[in-house]
Amino acid sequence: MREQNSNKRKSSAMRSSSGGGRRSGAARGDRRSGAARGDKRSGAARGNKHSGGSRSERTAGVSRSRSGERGLRSVERPVKRKKSEIEAIRSQVEGREPIKVERRLPLQSYTPKPRKPKAHEEEGVRLNKFIANSGICSRREADEYIVQGLVTVNGQVVTELGTKVFYSDEVRFDGGIIKGEQKVYILMNKPKDFITTTSDPHAHRTVLDLIAGRCKERVYPVGRLDRDTTGVLLITNDGDMTEKLTHPSYRKKKIYQVTLDKNLKALDFEKVLKGVYLDDGLERADALSYVDGDESVVGIEIHSGKNRVVRRLFEALGYKVKKLDRVYFAGLTKKNLRRGQWRFLSEKEIVMLKMGSYE
Repeated sequence: MREQNSNKRKSSAMRSSSGGGRRSGAARGDRRSGAARGDKRSGAARGNKHSGGSRSERTAGVSRSRSGERGLRSVERPVKRKKSEIEAIRSQVEGREPIKVERRLPLQSYTPKPRKPKAHEEEGVRLNKFIANSGICSRREADEYIVQGLVTVNGQVVTELGTKVFYSDEVRFDGGIIKGEQKVYILMNKPKDFITTTSDPHAHRTVLDLIAGRCKERVYPVGRLDRDTTGVLLITNDGDMTEKLTHPSYRKKKIYQVTLDKNLKALDFEKVLKGVYLDDGLERADALSYVDGDESVVGIEIHSGKNRVVRRLFEALGYKVKKLDRVYFAGLTKKNLRRGQWRFLSEKEIVMLKMGSYE
């Protein structure tokens, strides 16, 4: 009996030592064995360029990370390289000359320093304009006096046209000192039968005759009104302001009251607003309305600076303008001024004109 028991123990030991158990990894080709399945994570099996060392060394970090908080893995990511750097590495491996990788600095935007505006005195003024602004003569006459040698600047005779002077210079004409003329601004309610020129060879009355002896400065009308046109008229000696108020490109607002020889038809009313073709192009009114219900009297708002544009606009439609009165110009009205009366502008009105704070 004892011999049988010992034989059984020997046979069981022989079976266990022979490795025939079901749990033997070698017998079943354990699926977890990296060597048996050609583990995809094995750097040596896939030829990973960025893997290094044995598998045990690589997996050590992973196993250690699993024991950490919440089992987070710590896997080192490959370094990202630019195409130029990769090409340089490849050329070194293949034995070619390495491509130089240049580092370009970011472009910096250039902002120029703001320049200080030139003072009026630094620009200077043409000598003929300086003389004309003093009220002695016109610019054309001043050019003649300069060529004749009648003008001196700081004690020296100047005969060259286009010479610029400063307000600090001493300018003399025929021995007398010329001083810069003060700017003058006059508002007038122009009457009928007066023309808006400085002189008339045909002996017609001009608007300057109405202020003769009351204004010592040499002034001139801003823009032109027909002999039969009445209303708001500005008179000044400020040349820069005159250009801004009269040049067609600035399109200053003007309002007229027009009296026609017959009632304005509804169809023609719409044509004036939509536009009428004249000899020099298409012209239209910005606003139009009947005055006090009288269809023969209309108020028209227009920005065009063309000559006689209001009269030509209605004449093109077969109407005759009997009366034309300008009631608004550059923010100015004829309020409290009867026909033929005039006054100097207030400081507030002068500032308004210079700043352009009007329509």
